[in-house]
Amino acid sequence: MRLLKRPAAVQPAVSDSERRLFGGPLRYDAGWSNHDYARLEGRLLATLRSMPRMAGGTLRLAWDTDRPALLTVAASEAGQGVTSAVGLLVLSEVLRTLLAAGSPAERLHAALPALAAGAVVAVLGAVLASRCTAAIGRLEPKIERAAHEQYLKAAVEVELEAIEDGEFRRLLDSAQWGPPSARRTVGACVSTLGGIISLVATAGVLTVLHPLLLPMLLLIAAPRGWGAMRVAQRRYLSVITWVEHVRAARLIGQLLISRTSAPEVRVHGVGRYLLGHYRNMAEVAETEATRLAKDKAATELLAAALSGAAALVTYGAMGALIVTGRMDLAVAGTAVIAVRTGSASLGALVATTNTLHEESLYVRDLERFVAEAARRAIPSGGLPLAERLGTVRLRDVDFSYPDRDEPALRGVSLTIGAGQVVALVGENGSGKSTLVKLLAGLHLPDSGSLTWDGVEVKDADRRQVFDRVALLTQDFERWPVTARTNIAIGRPGEEDPERAVDRDAEVVAAAEYAGADRIVAQLPHGYETLLARVFRGASELSGGQWQKFGLARTRYRDARVLVVDEPTSALDPEAEIAAFDSIRGLAGPERAVVLVTHRMSGVRYADVIYVLHEGRLVERGGHEELVALGGRYAAMYAMQAAQFGHDPQGRSPSIPRQSAAPRNDDSVT
Repeated sequence: MRLLKRPAAVQPAVSDSERRLFGGPLRYDAGWSNHDYARLEGRLLATLRSMPRMAGGTLRLAWDTDRPALLTVAASEAGQGVTSAVGLLVLSEVLRTLLAAGSPAERLHAALPALAAGAVVAVLGAVLASRCTAAIGRLEPKIERAAHEQYLKAAVEVELEAIEDGEFRRLLDSAQWGPPSARRTVGACVSTLGGIISLVATAGVLTVLHPLLLPMLLLIAAPRGWGAMRVAQRRYLSVITWVEHVRAARLIGQLLISRTSAPEVRVHGVGRYLLGHYRNMAEVAETEATRLAKDKAATELLAAALSGAAALVTYGAMGALIVTGRMDLAVAGTAVIAVRTGSASLGALVATTNTLHEESLYVRDLERFVAEAARRAIPSGGLPLAERLGTVRLRDVDFSYPDRDEPALRGVSLTIGAGQVVALVGENGSGKSTLVKLLAGLHLPDSGSLTWDGVEVKDADRRQVFDRVALLTQDFERWPVTARTNIAIGRPGEEDPERAVDRDAEVVAAAEYAGADRIVAQLPHGYETLLARVFRGASELSGGQWQKFGLARTRYRDARVLVVDEPTSALDPEAEIAAFDSIRGLAGPERAVVLVTHRMSGVRYADVIYVLHEGRLVERGGHEELVALGGRYAAMYAMQAAQFGHDPQGRSPSIPRQSAAPRNDDSVT
């Protein structure tokens, strides 16, 4: 009786390793759980009715991507259905001729036209199948590529706020399964369409042969269809229940071979520890696979028994019809073949429909993501910005992250002018990084005013804002491309072939400015060296070397506002001094540098220093002015100086709780 019941969700077994490593059962939402038990509510007829909706998105994508291939697939599948039906009718005619009166030679001679027609139909069916296979092979990769482009294009055009939003990230994660599912949906659609056409053709032939044969077909095929659906439901339910357990075991396996974890895996003995937990989690998952196999075997046996009983009833009824003269042997022979063909077609139809339903869930995730991404996309157009930079000004700016109670910035006012080196200092969590994101146009203020030469950023063409900003953060991207491209990617849009020589010269000049040219000289292929150890023949750089490439990339970008966040964290003292000199040298009559750093020695030569504390601007001024003020900046500077023995009393000053209020005038004197 258990096998006849609809599968129900149960809590998964929790392995000891899952408790020890992850604190209990894992429930990370990566899209799978968005569809918990969706397929368990489906029945074959309901699923067939929903097919246009399930496959609609993929078919629209196929129509836009390669219309001729899609039409070829549809025509070929329809043609194969017709040839299947004609083949059964030809078979009936051949049997009727061979079983008629006369000598064997006469009957064989009479059957030759039908046999010839059958051969032609078979060849035509093979040609159509071949054309369909070729068209699908051409269509599937195009659909996956188009869907992936759609996914990536939507992802790169959303506001940074969306990328930092947990709910949007979950939708982003689940949508990544959409492109490969779109590809598989094509095959599932074709198989389902072929199954329907074949089933309809077989049913039509049986109806022509004898009206009683159609219900007999359904009687034989129904148990196998039920069995296929029940097995698929249990498999889907198992995937939902165990997917996090399996993913965690794979994560452990990846950690064992990861390059970053390799030292601790060996020195600390982590390898043996994790390997034991991997084995434990895998063994627990194996029990689920064993249970599924047993249930599948039992379900298929039950379905086969029910189908066999139905077949006995069917063949008994056919025997009675033959004995009573209501059906001749030729029709009976054709009916037996048609029933077996129809039964197989129905079973395959159930399986492919289940596959189509499952894959369509992830394609719909992609469609939901694209729609949500369009809603949260960076607006296009807006007011133009001046070509030359004058000032970037913030007045009483507040900003809060959606998932935090306390504002990240409160009442911040400051001015950045062309030609200036501006420093932002403060402890971790003071709001420096948030302020940088606002300056770069990645976030918009909740209140207050942020203007570029009098144009509000919220009203400006944001892509013009981005075009005027260069970012060099502590964790800037180490692109797995050549040394030349790692610098030139600072302004990747300039791909005019006529400027190739000038562009290469600018790359070399930027590398020389940052000191990266000496690193390039040591690389095996110079500027054409691939900087990614994951590829054969590539090279890898140290953290300090990468930071010089980052500075070269910033110099090559030649933006109006350069935002440099902790640029010297991986440099030795001599290289740090040289890097700060190079960064300050980037300022010019039409360019400003915003320097964010904990190294107080690097900001003392800034034109103006802004001190942030708990999201507020508490001090501003030059180095000497702020030291004389005796506030937070003076304490932070003295604390770092004391570490190098510069404090005459040998004391470690503490940072005061209260700091002097900044001047109301936000201009630089």
